[in-house]
Parts: sequence; C-alpha cells; structure tokens
Amino acid sequence: MTDDRPDERDIEEALERLGLSNYEARVFVALHRLGTGTAKDIHDLAGVPRSQVYGAAEDLEERGLVELQQSTPKRYRPVGLEAAKELLTARLERERDRAFDALAELRSEEHGEETRDDVWTVRGRKPIDDRTVDLIRRAESRVVFGADSVDLLGDAVVAALRERVAAGVDVHVVSASAAVRERFDGDEGVDVAAPPADAPGDFTGRVVLADDDIFLLSVLYEGDGSTPPEETAIWSAGTAMAAVLTRAAGNGIDALIGRNGP
Repeated sequence: MTDDRPDERDIEEALERLGLSNYEARVFVALHRLGTGTAKDIHDLAGVPRSQVYGAAEDLEERGLVELQQSTPKRYRPVGLEAAKELLTARLERERDRAFDALAELRSEEHGEETRDDVWTVRGRKPIDDRTVDLIRRAESRVVFGADSVDLLGDAVVAALRERVAAGVDVHVVSASAAVRERFDGDEGVDVAAPPADAPGDFTGRVVLADDDIFLLSVLYEGDGSTPPEETAIWSAGTAMAAVLTRAAGNGIDALIGRNGP
C-alpha cells in the first residue's frame, strides 16, 4: 500500500519560498500535524531544537500565523489554512510593491533609457508585449505593425495603435492572418493590408517599424510540444542601427502599403 501523504519537506520548502524561515516552516507544518502543541511536542515531531522552537513560534505569532495559549508550558496552535494563505499572500504583495517602488526610485530617467545603446534583446511574451506597446507609443509620424498570428496582437497593442491614430500618426497593419486584419475592421485611420502572394510564408513573429528609427522584430521558437513556443525579439530606437534596420526591413513593407520615396 502506497503512502499518498504529501512530502513534508516539499511543503516546508514551499513555505520558505513564501517568506518563512526554515525553522518557522518546520514549526508551522508540525503544528498543523499536531493541531495544538507545546515546544516539546514540536521538537519531538519536527526535530527543531527546543531553543529554536520558541523563537520560531513567536515569529509565527507576530506574523499572525500562530495563536499562543498563556499556560505552563506554553501551547501553540496554527491559524486556519485560508487565514494563513491570505496573510502570506498579502505579505508577498507588500514585499513585491516595496521592492519595485524602491527600484523605480533608483532608476533614473537618464540612465534607465534603453535607447542609448544599439540593439537590445528581450524574451517572453509579456515583456515583448510591453516593449511593443512602448515603441508604438513613441511613434510621432508613422508606425507599421505586422504579426503572423492574432495571439501576438494583444489588447494593449491594439489600444496603442488606436492611440497613435487619434494622435494623427499614420498607422499601418500588415498580416497574412485574416484574424489580425479583422481586429481593425471599422477602424478609420488604420491601413490594413495582406502581404503579397509571393511573400515568404515561414515568418512567425511580429514587427514594429516607426519614424524611420524605431525597430522591433520577434521570432517564435517551437518547443518540444509540451511547452508553448518561446518568443524572442530584438529592438532598437533612436539609434543609427535602428535607422539601418528600419530601412532594411521597411523596403518591402513600404512597397506593399504604397509609400513612395526613400
């Protein structure tokens, strides 16, 4: 007969990732097994040194995760699972906000501006979504967006393109995907086109070209079938390299959308 109980060390490690110390996690798990217990009970069950049980239990009490009975000897009882989950989640959110607020203060506008170097690489759907939106919003006169799949055309990207239209920017969307083109049905000011029939059909990714010096190109790398494709992009903006890349990539697209001149 197999033992279907969860591995306690796995639980302890998960609790440690949620912010508990090793001793706190071991005491907390032991108390959930005991229901209520003294320091000796916890020591006997979890193997935590008696001298460390008191400190860990007091820290858990301060976190709101353990109740203390003022008796001789002291007895400890864990709070309910839902209460513990909410407390740990709230703590993680506070620590996350504190860390990122501090990072925002440390990151100056001058030194945080990515466009001061030539070409940058970014990986992952959400980071590339964010960078795509950022580059579209920088466009002042013209932006071309291309994607081979509606999965690469999130709501934030659509909203950014529409914002540029409202700002008087010349907006073009190029895609072989009918679903992508249909997202802009009825949008005045968005020029939508399909690539020519003889265009290469193996492109999987998205492209942003704007103002002759803003460039982003992504590609999708297929996994082993068990994981979704991974997207990787290169981009540059406001640099000589961005101007070269934009011109090189834009030649074929300019012909497609009917733009004349260099």
